This record gives sequence, C-alpha cells and structure tokens, in this order.
Amino acid sequence: MKRLRWPRRMPIDPYILLLLGTVGLAALLPARGTGADVASGASTAAIAFLFFLYGARLSTREAMDGVRHWRLHVTVLASTFVVFPLLGLASRGLVPVLLTGPLYQGLLFLALVPSTIQSSIAFTSIARGNVPAAICAGSFSSLVGIVATPLLAAALLGGGGGFSADSVVAIVLQLLVPFVAGQLLRRWVGGFVARHKKVLGLVDRGSILLVVYAAFSEGMVRGIWGQVSPARLAGLLAVEAVLLAVMLLLTWYGAKALRFGREDRIAIQFAGSKKSLAAGLPMASVLFGAQASLAVLPLMLFHQMQLMVCAVIAKRRSHDPEAVASKKSEGSEESATPPRPTAGTGSR
Repeated sequence: MKRLRWPRRMPIDPYILLLLGTVGLAALLPARGTGADVASGASTAAIAFLFFLYGARLSTREAMDGVRHWRLHVTVLASTFVVFPLLGLASRGLVPVLLTGPLYQGLLFLALVPSTIQSSIAFTSIARGNVPAAICAGSFSSLVGIVATPLLAAALLGGGGGFSADSVVAIVLQLLVPFVAGQLLRRWVGGFVARHKKVLGLVDRGSILLVVYAAFSEGMVRGIWGQVSPARLAGLLAVEAVLLAVMLLLTWYGAKALRFGREDRIAIQFAGSKKSLAAGLPMASVLFGAQASLAVLPLMLFHQMQLMVCAVIAKRRSHDPEAVASKKSEGSEESATPPRPTAGTGSR
C-alpha cells in the first residue's frame, strides 16, 4: 500500500467549500412548496442509495478478520459512543452562557455520531499507524452507529429533537435496510462498485450535498437561522476546539495506559476522536426534521476542524523517531533481499 501524502500547507477541504456553497444556495434560493417535497424525497432516496453502496463496498471477510483485534475496536467504540456522549452531556452547563438550547442539542448529537472511515484511514497511513485496524475500526463504528446513534439520541435528547419510535424505525429503513441489501448483493455488484470507485465517490458526496440543501432550505423557510448570532457561533467554535483537544489527548494517552503499541495508538487516536459528516447528516434530517439545519451546524464545523488538526498531528507522527526507524528498517530489508526471479525468465 502506497503511503498517502499530505500537502505541507493544509488548505480548506474543497468539499467543505462545496458544502458552504450549498448552504449559500439554500439561503438565496431555498426550496419551497412542491420543490421542497421533491428535494426531500430525492435526498431520502440518495441517502438510501449511499448506504446501499456502503454495504456493497464493505468486505465481510475483512470485517470478520478485524474482529480478532477486538481490544482496539472496543476502545474505539467506547471513545465514540461512551466518552464522547459523556462530554456532550457535560456541555449542558454551558447553556446559556456560550450555547443556546438548539446549539447544545446539535453539539450533543455530534457526540453521538459514529466515527469516520476514509479520513481515519488516510491519517493513520500518513502517521505510519495500523492501517488495517483503522479500516476495521471505522467500518465497525459506522455499522454500530446506524443503530446506536438514533437510540442514544432518543435516550439523551428525548423530546427536544422530536424523537420517537417512528424516528428510529425511519433510520433503520433509510440506512440499515439498504446497507444489509448491499451486503446481500455484494457478490454480484461488489466488483462493479470497486471498478467505479471514483464515480460512485461523486455519488456519495452529491448525496450529502442534496441532504444539506434540503435541510438548510427548510431552515431558511422557517426562519431558524435568525437564532444564531456571531457571538454564539464563536462560542460554539471554542467549545468544539476544547472537545476535539480533549478527545485527542484521551485517545492517545488512554491507549498508552491500556498498553497498546505505537501503531495501534495511532489508529485509536484518529478513529476514536473523529465524527462522520456522511453518517450524521442523513440521521439528523430524520431525527430533527425542521430543526435539522441548526442541528447539523456543530457537526459541519467540527468536521472541518478535525481534518485540519488531525492533518498536522499525522504529519508530526510520521516524523517520530520510532516511525523514522521503522521506515529505515523497511528500506534496509528491501535492499538486502535479492529480487525473486520471475517464472519463465532468465538472467540477461
């Protein structure tokens, strides 16, 4: 596997610019009436298709192989669905000093969302960590989150987000059922999905943009965005910066206390400290309804923040003495090992 390279200067993720552009479009030209119904239906269908693709991509064999490293996966799941929610609940004390009630709900929802997959793998690779473990940890977190996130949200947010048994059923039908269908059909469609990874990746991101447009359009029509002032937005950013810093420290030093090796600690830190925008947005649209645009604001801000901070950390980890020594050792072993002759060829 080739090591992923990251630019020295960390620019804003182009996809974040697209997200911001979508928000701007919803602010200028929000969907109304029949257009809103069409946008809502299209976003529901797009997200169902997105999770079908997730199911078709995930190799069942790889998932079962990853179970053997159960201590690492339990640690990541505990960070994602136990430690994060506890910190989210603790932020209740910041209302109304720094956060409004709706922003607190969005922050708590952020704490309940599963971990990322792609960026966790990328940063783990850059930092020379355990990449296979990061793949499995992110995949397991996403699977567990399909059920755990709505259940935790119903228990911790209660009626504040419009949660009910119907909301949980809607999540299962929109996310879990398509995922299972993708797994069942993977034998026939898995190869096609693998061959067209880049094209289907555009479908992934396009689906999320459609959900953002539908959610923010509804928020504009209902006047929800008038509730957020610049001061409240600055307070939210400060709280999220502290939350990210605490989780990065807990996952790194907590994994050390649990006697994990360096490569495993890197995978735990990146998989256990991040939250998935792709998984959180469709769930919020179902669980929050008209309030979804305000509820996903903390998640969108946290997503960009985690990318920028983790890119810097991954680059620094790649220059650790242990990583440099490991790289030199790999290089010396490759140079010391004579090339194996290819069958059917002779020396010239």
